[in-house]
Amino acid sequence: MKSEPVVVGIDHVLAMPNQTVDWWGVRNYQARNFMRDQMSVGDKVFFYHSNCPEPGIAGLAEVARRAYPDRMQFEPTSPYYDPKSTPENPRWVNVDVRVVRKTRLVSLAELRRQPQLARMRVLARGNRLSITPVDPAEWQFICEELMGVKA
Repeated sequence: MKSEPVVVGIDHVLAMPNQTVDWWGVRNYQARNFMRDQMSVGDKVFFYHSNCPEPGIAGLAEVARRAYPDRMQFEPTSPYYDPKSTPENPRWVNVDVRVVRKTRLVSLAELRRQPQLARMRVLARGNRLSITPVDPAEWQFICEELMGVKA
């Protein structure tokens, strides 16, 4: 799951109650569907910093709450406001994410150098999704080989 560290970075979440944040502002239907249809409480997540000088994985997290309506879609002053979305028929959801641990930054460049990650969705050319599934073998390789933590 990608986040801009100047907006909500891993250090921000570590300072929050229960080290948990609602993952608001996702406005891509495919990314929304991943959250809504595929994420369950306890699912493991890479906390990825994007749109910054050195993008990459900044830590490990987990889904703390299943998908529910993103409050920002109903707030007219929010950049994530959606006038076509209603409380009765919300278009956008978020999940709550809890940081499990901050790790060393595993940079995008380092990820790209790994042949074992050649098919990783987040590394695909032209990928703009903020949320992508991770194959269990990719998860294990990144955790154990690049971060030195048990998967």
